[in-house]
Amino acid sequence: MAQRIGVYPGTFDPITLGHLDIIRRGAKLVDKLIIGVTTNPSKNPMFTPEERMAMVSREVADQGIDNVEVVGFNALLMKFARAQGASVIVRGLRAVADFEYEYQMAGMNQQLDAEIETVFLMADVSLQPIASKLVKEIALFGGEIADFVTPMVRDEVVARVEKLGRLGDY
Repeated sequence: MAQRIGVYPGTFDPITLGHLDIIRRGAKLVDKLIIGVTTNPSKNPMFTPEERMAMVSREVADQGIDNVEVVGFNALLMKFARAQGASVIVRGLRAVADFEYEYQMAGMNQQLDAEIETVFLMADVSLQPIASKLVKEIALFGGEIADFVTPMVRDEVVARVEKLGRLGDY
């Protein structure tokens, strides 16, 4: 029987507890889960693709998830998924706004490759408000992010903010 491969794509800038929840749960659905760390300059990344890949690899290993591989990509998602031999795209949903966007993307992806299914996983209720963008904004304004990321990621974000300089106090 062929191995069932899934792809969980994202920028992971930085990887959050919400991402780790989806990775942990998504890894149970497939034999192998490829975490596709992509570039997206419009998201104003705090970390380089290489730094994000290393961060994701470390965090997944720390969680003891052993059927995961971290791969960087800068291509159309469906082409990447096809090249990886994937039959499933895993996407996390936090809110209704996520669903509308993801529903449209799933429809477009189905048009590009009907053999690859998109599976949506609802974020754990306690993790639904977490978004990398908000984590970065909180950190840049000097707020505490320990409830949203692991301790190692927190330290990396804080160090990067110290390097970049905080945005202000109020």
